[in-house]
Amino acid sequence: MNPKELAKKLKKGLACGGTYKKGRIELQGDHMRRIKDLLVQEGFPESKIKIKN
Repeated sequence: MNPKELAKKLKKGLACGGTYKKGRIELQGDHMRRIKDLLVQEGFPESKIKIKN
């Protein structure tokens, strides 16, 4: 999946702002609890998802 498209879907799903730059998706706000569920829904294996503070 295109990272820019994924960033757009995540921003919409979380109702927040954000961007894709330097190989990372950055989202505004605290979405630590919800982001993993959204990524799994997009087809990413849970074991491969790393979330940093």
